Amino acid sequence: MKTSRLLRAALMAYGIGIIAWLYLPLVSVTFASISKARYLSFPVKRYSMTWYTRALESDTVSDIVFTSLKVAVIVTVVSMVVGFFGALAFARYNWRFRKLYQKLILLPIFFPQTVLGLALLMWFNSVGIIPTWKTAVIAHLVWISPIATLIIAIRAYSFDAALEEAARDMGASTWVTLREITLPLLMPSVISAGLFAFLLSWGNFPLSLFTTGADSTLPEWLYAKMVSGYSPLVPTVGVLSIIASFCLVTLAVLFPWIMRAARKDR
Repeated sequence: MKTSRLLRAALMAYGIGIIAWLYLPLVSVTFASISKARYLSFPVKRYSMTWYTRALESDTVSDIVFTSLKVAVIVTVVSMVVGFFGALAFARYNWRFRKLYQKLILLPIFFPQTVLGLALLMWFNSVGIIPTWKTAVIAHLVWISPIATLIIAIRAYSFDAALEEAARDMGASTWVTLREITLPLLMPSVISAGLFAFLLSWGNFPLSLFTTGADSTLPEWLYAKMVSGYSPLVPTVGVLSIIASFCLVTLAVLFPWIMRAARKDR
């Protein structure tokens, strides 16, 4: 019993230590965002929320956030659709080139993003496409869509094919079976894939660096400001981005309960 208690205490201490190690940089960034001084020093002598006001009023920050949001939303929607149908081909149906498809669809995940971004930039230039935020969408999709496909495929592997067969035996068409049986059962994984896609696109730096051209996303802007022209506006925007990401994750976690509550009210 004593050994069990000691083991639990040790595991708890280890878990707390890991969490503290992971979140300590975020605490430092938060202190930097509320420090009145230009550069962070401990202890913080003067606190101020001025930089949050400037961040919310800045037209430059608004434009960059809007560009990042456009890219992330488009990538999320397309990845969910591509991932859904790709997962059905990956895990649900047997067809001639299925094994080859399973290997090829996962290859972009293992490429270094810098190499992938450079390769896409060279390809865009070779076909005469001027890099903008739209080409960044394509670049993100090349890397993120396979991840979304894999996430949904994990759920599709445990899918009971007898449910679809029963629906067809009762006269349901392929479209009705897909809408009423397949999609609802795979919806939790589709939402998870969409959440991953949004966060991966929102915070992606290597692919955006090579493929946005004259446009700029939030990670690019933060990097540029860290290299030259640093101000507390950088950690402030970073903290606001973290808060937005946390709210998105919280909403995704609460989404199933919200849907259940809405169904009960009906």
